[in-house]
Parts: sequence; structure tokens; C-alpha cells
Amino acid sequence: MNTVAVIDYGMGNIRSVAKAVEHVSDNVRVLVSNDAESICAADYVILPGVGALRDCMSELQRRELVDAVHECARTRPFLGICLGMQALLDYSEENGGTDGLAIIPGQARHFVSTRAGGLDQDQALKIPHMGWNQVHQARSHPLWQGIGQDSRFYFVHSYYAAPELEQTVLATTTYGQPFASVIGRDNIFAVQFHPEKSQQAGLHLLRNFIAWDGSC
Repeated sequence: MNTVAVIDYGMGNIRSVAKAVEHVSDNVRVLVSNDAESICAADYVILPGVGALRDCMSELQRRELVDAVHECARTRPFLGICLGMQALLDYSEENGGTDGLAIIPGQARHFVSTRAGGLDQDQALKIPHMGWNQVHQARSHPLWQGIGQDSRFYFVHSYYAAPELEQTVLATTTYGQPFASVIGRDNIFAVQFHPEKSQQAGLHLLRNFIAWDGSC
């Protein structure tokens, strides 16, 4: 039986992610853990989270989990969710600038600076971007199997990923302008939305993840 480790660094939707993974398969053991050795022993690893990247990085460092995240992101199927996606980037505009894990080149930018199409102040985007929105698959991937193009997923975020490399953009979503809602490479798949809150499409994606061997 494979083990799925959900990294617990004290922020956000840890238990709901674990329950969603348990729901989609009886053949995995779900481990919620902040122990680096246990996480690195798992077959699949999920980095979830909500909140501020500065707090996320501080907690990962305090709990001595940074090296474990880097190792798992190199060596096994790895899923980042929401803040766990943004943490993989080099840098975020949040709090005047916060360094991330620098696993995927790019930045997290604030929506307030993206009034595409000449929107004036009265038409400014509501921040955070909250609710259901379409996800347009930009590249084929095993995790999209059985999930229709432009399926809707649930979002809650004020910052969005702006990867440096186009080939790391696996899907886009439009909110004022198109942004990267799924990024990844090799054995990494990271989503801005919350699959555990996205009903059937989200559960299907989690089911695909735990059936994935990490190759594209």
C-alpha cells in the first residue's frame, strides 16, 4: 500500500486535503506529518496551504522541512496546492517581497497590479479571486485524464503565479487577465485552486495524482 504524505506546517487546509485523498482511494495510507523523515519515506507528497507566503516559509524553516520539500520535489510525485503552489516559486510580491523555495522559476504577483484591458478604478478586480472559475489545459498531462477542457475549480487567492518558463505552465485561468493556474515539470504538478473543494473535478484530479508514476 502506497503512502501519501500531506505536509503539515500549521497553515490551512491540511485535514480537508487528507480526507479528500482518503475519499478517492482505499488503497493508500494518508499520513499528515511535520516529520521530515516520515515525509521523505512516502510514495506521494502533497504541499497544501492557505495564507501568507512569509508565514509559510517561516514555518517550513522552523519545522526543518525545507530540505524535505526539495528532496520530495525532486524524487517522487509531488502536488502543490494553493499556497503550496506559490511556495515553489522563487519570490512573491507579498509583504514587500518574500523568497520562496526556488523550485520552479517565477514569481507570485498581486492581482491589484493587473487591470488588464484598461479597467479603471471603479472596475478594479475584486481581491481575493474567490469562487469557481474555468481551468484551460495548456499542455497534456496524466493528471488531466478524464477531466474536460475548461472544467471549473474553486479558487481563493490574492496572488497568482507568473512562471519564467512557458513550458512550466500546464493550465491557465482568466481573472482580469489570463494567469497560470497550474504549473509543473517532471514529477511536480501544482495548482492554484483547491481540488479538495472542487467537487467531482477536484476529486478526479486527486485520484489521478495517486495513480501517477511521476512521468509526463
